[in-house]
Formats: sequence, C-alpha cells, structure tokens
Amino acid sequence: MDSTDLGNLWDRVVGTQPAPEQWLVVVTGTLAMIAVVPNPIWRLSRNAITIAHEGGHGLVALLTGRQLSGIRLHSDTSGLTVSRGRPTGIGMILTAAAGYTAPPLLGLGGAWLLVDGRITLLLWLATALLAAMLVMIRNAYGALAVILTGSAFLLVSWLAPPAVQSFFAYAVVWFLLFGGVRPAFELQSKRRHRGAPDSDADQLSRLTNVPAALWLFLFHAVSLCSLIGGGRWLLGM
Repeated sequence: MDSTDLGNLWDRVVGTQPAPEQWLVVVTGTLAMIAVVPNPIWRLSRNAITIAHEGGHGLVALLTGRQLSGIRLHSDTSGLTVSRGRPTGIGMILTAAAGYTAPPLLGLGGAWLLVDGRITLLLWLATALLAAMLVMIRNAYGALAVILTGSAFLLVSWLAPPAVQSFFAYAVVWFLLFGGVRPAFELQSKRRHRGAPDSDADQLSRLTNVPAALWLFLFHAVSLCSLIGGGRWLLGM
C-alpha cells in the first residue's frame, strides 16, 4: 500500500458522512429497545453488553497502571476480569466502577461521534477495541463472542455501503444506551433478594466504606443520564 492509498484510507476513516434521515434514527432506536426489553431476546443480546462491561474493567485497569491478567465471558452472560496490583486504592476503585458504567458511556461517546458525522471512525474504533480485547480473552466462549462481534463491525466497516454502515452504527449506539440501563436494575433486584454478594457495587462498598446502595445509585445515574443525553443528540433535540 503506497502513500496515496494510505492517505485515502485515512481520509475515509476520519472523514465525515452525511446524517441519516430521521426515520432511520427512530427505527434503529426502536429496534435497539426491542433487543433490550423482552427477556428472550435480552438473554442473547446481553452478551454484547457483557463484552462492553468487562472491556470497561480491563481498559480502566490498564489505564490506572494495573496488570491485566485476563477476561472471561460466559454463556450465561456473566463475565470476569482479573487484574493484578494494589488490592486497594484509586486504581482498584476506578477499575471496579468501570463495568456498569462502560456500556452507557460508550453509547454516549458513540452518539457524540455520530452527530459529528464520524460513522466510519466509530466502526473502526469499535473494531480496534474488540481486537485488543480478544488478546486478553481466556476462554473459548469469550473468544467466540468477541470474534463474532468484531467480525460484524469489520465486515460492515469494509464492505457495506454507507447507508448500511449508518444503520448499523446507529443501532449499535442506541443498543449501548438502552442496554446500559437494564443491568443496574437487574443488580438492584438481585441485591434485594440477597443475591450477588460479590457484585461490583458490593466490592466498591468494601473498598471505599461507601454503602453499596450509593454505588448502585451511581450506576443508575450514569446509565440514565447517558441515555437521555445520547438520545437527545441522536434525535437532534
């Protein structure tokens, strides 16, 4: 690939694309909501939220100087990210807090890119993050889930026409925004029934001496504010 080809590729990635019709934004939002609300569909689609959740733990662990040992994704949509370093301190706190906040914040960031017309850039960034995450996956199911998700992004970003790229990108961002809300409510329900004693909220409570309920409130606040803010951007409000 010569310098001209590289330049064309760079322009393609960082360039802007025209905003889609309003109907497409509404349709993709509706489809994303359908992927989140009904339990039978959610049991499958939640795998994508788990990828973002565990990826958030892993990324923040690296950014705070911890050593990332590996990530596991399971068929029941649970996951585990293991990092090494100080068992207490700000790095551990931020790492633990990153899971439930990662999907909605990724959705918010994606919404910002879309309203700026950076559809291709969003698809390529997502592909790069999934490729980096794959290196740290430590089980077969997790590798399969990340490979399938990353392949979808790669195929759309390379082969699909602009209209399909736009539809896919908006659907993904809406899904992260809607899908980022439900896990916090599920965790709240589990804790109400004495479940999930080692949840992220409970781990954060032990790390900070702040009640787990307040951490759960933070998860709710981040996800709902991201949905409202990102939704307003996408709808042009």
